[in-house]
Amino acid sequence: MINAVTKTVKRARNGSVRGSGPTLLGVYLNDHLAGASAGAQLVRRMTRAHHGRAFEPQLAELTEEVREDLRSLRRFMDVLGVRRLRSRTAAGWLAERLGRLKFNGRVLSRSPLSDVLELEAMRLAVEAKADCWRSLRGLARADARLDPDRLDKLIQRARRQSQSLEAMRTTAATHVLSADVRADAAETRPAVVGTAGGGTAGAPRS
Repeated sequence: MINAVTKTVKRARNGSVRGSGPTLLGVYLNDHLAGASAGAQLVRRMTRAHHGRAFEPQLAELTEEVREDLRSLRRFMDVLGVRRLRSRTAAGWLAERLGRLKFNGRVLSRSPLSDVLELEAMRLAVEAKADCWRSLRGLARADARLDPDRLDKLIQRARRQSQSLEAMRTTAATHVLSADVRADAAETRPAVVGTAGGGTAGAPRS
């Protein structure tokens, strides 16, 4: 992908990109812009859902960082002369909202499993963002308009964000699924009923 993007940039500089449609670089960055916009909306909703709970400080910090990352991506697009496509951004906006309908065991109310699914989705969004930073970092070798030091810092931050989300996801999954297993075991365990003779129901009589 990096080689294709690099070639597109060179063709654009030489005026050899045909047609008025977006270049490969434009399509690539707009796809990531849509994903980043959806991720920013998702993490804001997660922070609200975790108000007063253990993950709130970490998610609040992540919300600010994701907002900064989104601004960084927009600046990179401006520097590279990539036009933002509203249709793709809107598609990301819609996809995030449709994602709320993903099955989580409940129809109208928020399920405890929602925490796990949202943390998984957010970690995937961060991993995709890291891929974008790495692609631009490779492009920076051929395009002096990109700041490699800034991209290195963004890559490191995305790695830290992914690790933080994975730690929260593991904690949430263990808590939710363990509680579910215990509840299921309690429901299926046969009842023990005391008898007048001090034995238990079903115990053989001497």
